[in-house]
Amino acid sequence: MRKFSGSELKDALASLPGWSVVDGKLHKEYKFADFIHAFGFMATSALGIEKMNHHPEWFNVYNRVTVDLTTHDAGGITSKDAELAKVLDEVAKKLQ
Repeated sequence: MRKFSGSELKDALASLPGWSVVDGKLHKEYKFADFIHAFGFMATSALGIEKMNHHPEWFNVYNRVTVDLTTHDAGGITSKDAELAKVLDEVAKKLQ
């Protein structure tokens, strides 16, 4: 797996609404109605994450979940990160 070039990253971001690059990682903050929905997002997402064997850096405070994605083995953002971002967005849509 190789990290995205500048143009590949730009193209990926165009298809990932609400995602940005912060400190070299794909970054998004999800906001839910309450803690139960935020935790539900994390628990539900965990199943797909484990199947992909590609784990996010994420942080939860009450109704917010902050997610950072990078492929450590590639030293940056790859197609695996973009794919996981799409999976997370689909789960979030069901809970927001």
